[in-house]
Amino acid sequence: MAIDFNPPVAPTIQDAKHHDRAAAGNAAVAETAKGELRAALSRETEIKRILLKAAAGAGKSYVLKTLVEDAVNHVDCQRVAVVAFQNRQLWPLARDLGSLLGQESVTLLTAKGKSELVPDDVHAAATVVETESAIPPETRVVVSTSHKLGRDYGRTLKNLGPARNGTAPFDVLFVDEAWQLPHHLFDPIENKAPIAVGVGDVGQLPPLEIGTNPWRGDPGFNPYRAWPTNFYGDPETVEIELPAVWRPTGEQLGLWRAFYPEWESLNCIFAPGDKRIRLGGLQGIAKEVWNQVATGIPTLIEVEGLPDAEAADVDTHLVDFAADLLDALFEADFELEWAAMGDGTGTPTGETRTVKPGDEPDDTLVTILASRNQAVDDARDAVERLSKEHELTEKDLTASTIDSWQGQTNGITVAIHPLTGAADLNEFNSHFGRLAVTCTRATHGLLMLSRPGLDQLLQEAPARPGTPYGEPGNRHLPRQTHQRILASFARGTVTVPLTP
Repeated sequence: MAIDFNPPVAPTIQDAKHHDRAAAGNAAVAETAKGELRAALSRETEIKRILLKAAAGAGKSYVLKTLVEDAVNHVDCQRVAVVAFQNRQLWPLARDLGSLLGQESVTLLTAKGKSELVPDDVHAAATVVETESAIPPETRVVVSTSHKLGRDYGRTLKNLGPARNGTAPFDVLFVDEAWQLPHHLFDPIENKAPIAVGVGDVGQLPPLEIGTNPWRGDPGFNPYRAWPTNFYGDPETVEIELPAVWRPTGEQLGLWRAFYPEWESLNCIFAPGDKRIRLGGLQGIAKEVWNQVATGIPTLIEVEGLPDAEAADVDTHLVDFAADLLDALFEADFELEWAAMGDGTGTPTGETRTVKPGDEPDDTLVTILASRNQAVDDARDAVERLSKEHELTEKDLTASTIDSWQGQTNGITVAIHPLTGAADLNEFNSHFGRLAVTCTRATHGLLMLSRPGLDQLLQEAPARPGTPYGEPGNRHLPRQTHQRILASFARGTVTVPLTP
């Protein structure tokens, strides 16, 4: 039985830029940000904050590193700090900055007793210490978590002394994944530099599920909100958007634009056809499904005929269906292929790169994503079974909650739709950021699975206004947002029992 896939109902994109034309937009924005930062360091302006807004997969880390390099080479900058919410974000930054600026110039400040956990390549590229007093005086860049650096201001100033600004220990505070850092963690570090530069994806999950605002006296303020949102429209803040993404296929650009409809422009470095999934021998439903995913177009399959689920978002039978499809995929000896692009320029080099199971790539080949821990436990059981059968590693196949996979990249995403089986829209299942993370991790293919009824749910469920605290992104009308996202998917229906 063949699956009839309906193409996306969203209008075909006619104005997309790709390759060097798309990359030039990001390069121009980076130069603008450098100019604003130089002017602030020279005290030619009153700017105190620069917010560099990125879509998922925009290459923001590359831009952040170029801004750090430019800052430390400025005559009015002696020392900068680079902070993030999580250690795993900092290790590659410390390594890359150390390789760029020299080991003696970059110090990773880690928690006591944790330096031995830092990867060897980071130790080789940067100085690693556990206390502020151990930071070498010649250090130009201190890399640390926000909570580690957010301790006593006076102690930091005593250990490091004032930077070129004459009062604060750092001249610039860089915040990676800035929209992941809540306001209450930004406040203790804000005064450690006169200038803050926040770089990150505005369309992700907020730092915490905020629930009821505990700060009763001010209903418009919530310290659990991402800190940059407090400075939107502020006269001492510059807001800039990176207009191109590196991660997705060219065919996925419509999906990316659906998440950022308010942006002036959003383009994709890779053009349609630049990325491919090479498939071996497949049969039946698996062949239909993976051939569709291999087009690069986001794909949604609604699965009919399954036994009832334990709960709307804990669906063992839907996970088993996904596992059967993955069993066939790994049996088929697939490869991910893409056109090599010039470093930072987006210009095709004419070379082709490939990766396949067993190659131990930097990014996981296939990831199964689900909303709830129990659903992910079922997925991990399937991963363990498939890994034994096909001799796979964690770099070949893994499973995760959507929230935990934020900030990660993988080749193919197989996701259980957050709204599958739901009877209504609530703060958890309809969350803009959760859907955004689900849909924007894949470099080559996105397969979303659901029980039937998504359209009916979105048409009939009582409307709800979205979150009340103004988190970043287009979050105000969950029903319309989900409908807009679904319009960018190719869609098909499968009736079981069938063997993929």
